[in-house]
Amino acid sequence: MSSKRLRSDPESRVGGKRQLKHQELAELNPLLLEVKERVSEAWSRGLEYSHEKGLLVDIQPFTHCVISNFIQSQTLLEGLQNELLQLNFHEKSNDLYKFKQSDDLRKKKGYHISSLRKVLFEDFRTWLSDILGVKLESTVDLSCAKYEYTEHDQPQQIAKSLTPSWNTLIFFEVSPVSHHQVSEILSEEKCRLSVSGWFHGPSLARPPRYIESLSSRNPHIASDEEILYDWINPIYLDVSTQVRIQDEFEEKSEILLKNFFKNEKFELVCEALRSPEIKWKRRGPANKRCYDQAEEDGLPDILAKCMGLFCSEALFLLLSNFTGLKLHFLASSDNNDDEDEQEDELEESDGHEHACSSTEKGNKSDSTEDDQRKKGDNIGPNKVEMPGESPQNPSVPVCRGELRHWKNGYYTLIHDTNVENSEFALDLLLCCGCEDWNDEFGGITSYIAKGEDEELLTLCPEDNSLALIYRDKETLKFVKHINQRSISQCKKTHEKKGFWDFSFVYYE
Repeated sequence: MSSKRLRSDPESRVGGKRQLKHQELAELNPLLLEVKERVSEAWSRGLEYSHEKGLLVDIQPFTHCVISNFIQSQTLLEGLQNELLQLNFHEKSNDLYKFKQSDDLRKKKGYHISSLRKVLFEDFRTWLSDILGVKLESTVDLSCAKYEYTEHDQPQQIAKSLTPSWNTLIFFEVSPVSHHQVSEILSEEKCRLSVSGWFHGPSLARPPRYIESLSSRNPHIASDEEILYDWINPIYLDVSTQVRIQDEFEEKSEILLKNFFKNEKFELVCEALRSPEIKWKRRGPANKRCYDQAEEDGLPDILAKCMGLFCSEALFLLLSNFTGLKLHFLASSDNNDDEDEQEDELEESDGHEHACSSTEKGNKSDSTEDDQRKKGDNIGPNKVEMPGESPQNPSVPVCRGELRHWKNGYYTLIHDTNVENSEFALDLLLCCGCEDWNDEFGGITSYIAKGEDEELLTLCPEDNSLALIYRDKETLKFVKHINQRSISQCKKTHEKKGFWDFSFVYYE
């Protein structure tokens, strides 16, 4: 009662402020001291422990501790919530997450934030250091995260879920197995507000990262040009159109060719994609990707032929004409004139030796059997050049590809051990069943430079549009998480189907 009179009495404003701070001082739940030894023993021995007043140590799927009623003062917590909501938040969005984050809370001077910071940095850090048996540094990272409709940390395979609860603290050791997430917010009215951070201790040795093997790559399948006339919009088979496409592609390193397939072929493909005969398998692991891949055995005939088209010799040559890349031995090469000049110089050299080198344009290198013969190299049977093989061996253009199904909850992630991104390559994407798709749904293919967050290029799924993108070794790509908004698109068609794409990569 006295505190209320002090707050309402303007003449005792200073005294009221002091009394308010005294009343709202942040204090830890006294249960922490009561169970300290039991929690320490459970943590060190990898045992489970629980207390009826709201403390749990669990070892599945990795050791973690949940503390209910962490802070004693409810008035302070309400004031803390108000201060946090008034912070400036910055949107964070990449392959791993989408949410809004505050600035570093170590620099904030609000009374309630300062009070929380003090109890975390001092009292709780001392308690936690004793529990873990590790000397924790005085520097603590601390920020506030706000998650609203469709925002999330990237989904993983769920082993255990902890529902967000008022005034509950959770801690665990960051390790190679401590994968965790914030699931997508499905409510348009609610907001998830949390304070999170890291206590730092001595560095620990980590096991080597698993590196996936390369996907199978194959040279083109022999075919004649009739396959192109059967499938592809005639406008793209016109030589003058191909010249314009190549000019634009060489300038931008990417292009989108709309209405690429003939309408009747595209409609047959879309119809076949809904067939229950297709066998889909989930691609993982969840910390790298989550989508469905079609097994090529048993595909409906039209889809098998479509996959064959993208592997055909005729399409390799057409892509060469579109891009200027050397994906077929008949493709015109930008260094033909240079080779002619070198031959003229050799003829005029009267036997003097000349050093021959390949030319480069836009980070794309060409090599021919003639070049190798001039160097005196032996030309053997054609073979697929894989990463790590000698660059002196002539390479054969190859490709790899898959038919993918995308729907709510699916995504791919960037990861350091992705060997597929260690080479120059041409990406090809053709989407189906994505009419009226909106970039707010997710499912966008995003390209970024290694070590950067800013997007270089984004591709929103678009029906019957062929996307070609040439990327270098420093360019990474991922497919953004498909969120709850995509369900609204699916309702229009009365089925939760998402969309499909043919995804191929070509190597010179």
